[in-house]
Amino acid sequence: MKASRIVSVGILAAAVIWIGSGYLLPHESPESTAAIKSDPAGEKPFRVAVIETRVVDHSPKLVLSGRTEADKKVTVSARTGGVVTELRVKRGDQVKQGDVLAVLSDEARDAQVAQAQAKLAQKVREREAREQLIERGALPRLNLLDLEAQEKAARAELAAAEAERDRGLVRAPWSGIVNTVPAELGQTMLPSGPMGGTNEVAHLIALDPIIAVVEVSERKLNGLKVGTPAEIKLVTGETAVGKVRYISKSASDTTRTYRVDIEAANPENKIPDGITVDVTISLAPTPATEVPRSALIFSSSGDLGVRIVSDNGSVDFVPVTVAEDRQQTMWVAGVPDRARVIVQGQDFVREGQLVEAVPAADFQTARN
Repeated sequence: MKASRIVSVGILAAAVIWIGSGYLLPHESPESTAAIKSDPAGEKPFRVAVIETRVVDHSPKLVLSGRTEADKKVTVSARTGGVVTELRVKRGDQVKQGDVLAVLSDEARDAQVAQAQAKLAQKVREREAREQLIERGALPRLNLLDLEAQEKAARAELAAAEAERDRGLVRAPWSGIVNTVPAELGQTMLPSGPMGGTNEVAHLIALDPIIAVVEVSERKLNGLKVGTPAEIKLVTGETAVGKVRYISKSASDTTRTYRVDIEAANPENKIPDGITVDVTISLAPTPATEVPRSALIFSSSGDLGVRIVSDNGSVDFVPVTVAEDRQQTMWVAGVPDRARVIVQGQDFVREGQLVEAVPAADFQTARN
């Protein structure tokens, strides 16, 4: 037992001496001492890949999804009561402004016109006869005013009777396409009121021009103006060229976006109402630079920007604003012309550090 204890104590003592030697005895090699005392300025700078940028007038493109809408929609209704005796249109017909869509039964409207015409003719003859008597002095001139008033009243009655007769002809208010025809031949038209009733004859839509409706966020609204050119692409692959016609001044309460209408010619009505479209709007040109998306970084203060290599080889941070976001690259404003933007290694350097700038095309070769 004494021998084993002596061996254990000896091993423990050797371990203590070995551990303590790292703190008590010098252990630096000549090479490490030289490295510690060497001048940091003599070290080889960190190598980064750069591209030289050019500032150009770039027209950003705003791509949005939306839908088409008919330029106009209206329900053509009968303005008086009667039975539909003629229905001159069917679904899908193209009509012009003023075309008769349906004819209602007479309901004595022609008789009322004839009665008003006869009354007017009588008042005209009475006035003419009385005028001759007045000129001869047989009647006072004050009677002429009463006769003229009666004639005007008769003319007003005739105009009202003719207007009522014209209400029996249901006409198209503008040129368009008949979308649906709720009325049927022989159906009784009843003016809407407290007792109910139906008076819808046809539903018209106008597809020329066609309107593409998109919603634009408040951040992208700046620079968008009425008259700005736009391209419309349908899900079917067809395209059309138009321009911005309307920009809403009030945002949606739910989405906080603004409605924008793009008007495009549709002379043959090929573009239907309600189809999904992609709208590309070309905004006003602005000075910008194209850089890879990966080159963008955030500074310690949270600013978006890029790191560049200055003329003396040091790293600088340049804040930027995004002009257009694409899939692989970004168009940004704020980068000086012909600046050397770091596109590889920007995450491993800091502002003020001296680096070796290598063109991105030669960077891989230089690393090898």
